[in-house]
Amino acid sequence: MNILLWHVHGSWTTSFVHGRHRYLVPVTPDRGPYGLGRARTYPWPDSAVEVTPRQLGGETVDVVLLQRPEEFDLACEWLGRPVGRAVPAIYVEHNTPKGDVPNTRHPMADRDDLLLTHVTHFNELFWDNGTTRTGVVEHGVVPPTVTWTGELDRLAVVINEPVRRGRVTGTDLLARFAEIAPLDVFGMRVAGLADHLGLPADRLTSHEDVPQHRMHAELARRRAYLHLCRWTSLGLSLIEAMTIGMPVVALASTEAVEAVPPGAGALATRVDTLLAAAARLVADPAEARRAGAAARAAALDRYGLDRFLADWDRLLEEEVCASR
Repeated sequence: MNILLWHVHGSWTTSFVHGRHRYLVPVTPDRGPYGLGRARTYPWPDSAVEVTPRQLGGETVDVVLLQRPEEFDLACEWLGRPVGRAVPAIYVEHNTPKGDVPNTRHPMADRDDLLLTHVTHFNELFWDNGTTRTGVVEHGVVPPTVTWTGELDRLAVVINEPVRRGRVTGTDLLARFAEIAPLDVFGMRVAGLADHLGLPADRLTSHEDVPQHRMHAELARRRAYLHLCRWTSLGLSLIEAMTIGMPVVALASTEAVEAVPPGAGALATRVDTLLAAAARLVADPAEARRAGAAARAAALDRYGLDRFLADWDRLLEEEVCASR
């Protein structure tokens, strides 16, 4: 099957393109947001092929995978065919709703020309999808090649744009945890975070846009993983950390309440509870190891790559067959 999809979310797309299909990934000369092409910091198989907008007109496309509202018109233009009619379309929603939650209407609400697929059940529940058909395919991750050692009594965090996103990603809470142990913050646009929070450099270190395999290796050396997001969809970095075998200290918000099982660290809405848990894990490597083993077992069971790809194969086959 030939699947057209844009490179939007690096970790999710990395998992998706490990399937058995051929993946057509638009590329433009500027490698801008609608032509980013293949990933440079994630390992992608050769079946993910870069195509220019001009080349797409001559390609056989079995299904279009949309992830942003404007991609619908762009796909129609570049393919020269009506997407959703001549070519089946699936819209993947990665994010929690914004605005007047829980009354936020999805931009693809009340449509009969596509399937709206959410990455978590929480997202499907909280978006107003209207009459559009919906489904859920939960995340799956490519298993990291490292396992937890936890020899550094430091806490690891993965956040993109923590200054801009602020309370959404729990950036305002980081200083309280920096009193427990030094923080290592990985992600995009994390430079200058310590200054922004008024923290000395020895309490928070930023690691800017580290390639995935190197980031996993560094995460594995930290004692525990800190997940303070108030209102985001389930982050793949959280699942990856659990798969590595890291104990987790997480806010009990959105889909995290489904992903983090009892015994995997701590899950709570009380910050004091999480601070106490972080302190215990930092002080007791044996407890951290036990919690990390529980986290790893849960992540491998629920968010394995084989299950993720099998779920997508079933959904893709159903949509393509239904259009014939």
